Amino acid sequence: MSEPLRPWRILSSEYRIESPHLRLRADRVELPNGLVVDDFFVREWRGFCVVFALTPDGNVLLVRQYKHGAGEVVLELPAGVLDADETPETCAARELAEETGFTGSPPELVRTFLAEPTNATAHFYLFIVRDATRTREPKLDATEEIVVEFATPAEVRAMALDGRIASGAQVSSALVALAHLGYFEPLFDPPPSS
Repeated sequence: MSEPLRPWRILSSEYRIESPHLRLRADRVELPNGLVVDDFFVREWRGFCVVFALTPDGNVLLVRQYKHGAGEVVLELPAGVLDADETPETCAARELAEETGFTGSPPELVRTFLAEPTNATAHFYLFIVRDATRTREPKLDATEEIVVEFATPAEVRAMALDGRIASGAQVSSALVALAHLGYFEPLFDPPPSS
């Protein structure tokens, strides 16, 4: 039987960037085999929420917006970064209302994911909001320009599988939410219960 995997040992850390939008740490680490690696960069951030919101007639809310990192307009489920001292549930409800003007049932946590486990500390949280209706005007950030769209669950599944929804976090969120809601059979068998 092989030895269990061991974490890397941090020998030193230095923050290279600390701004409201990015906190980047450079670690000097020692691997279990003794190799020392300098400047292994880790992005520290709180994470984000993705909201699978269903209207009373069974449609799913989507948002279309420009994403500067990708340099293109993308189609997504409503989502956003957690504010300081904010719970994921509060973030999900806030982001849905701010981006779309829709509110609904209390957000139901479906699953927590690792966002970028190789070089980031964050998790992201998938929530379902039912009976979402437009109750207010959206309150967009200065950097946001958003078009709200609607799709059936079958259309969302097709978009996630054919690349119209392209972000990995968004694709996984859409497919996991659809399976959770029983719209489609899961694409894999769940692991056995412990």
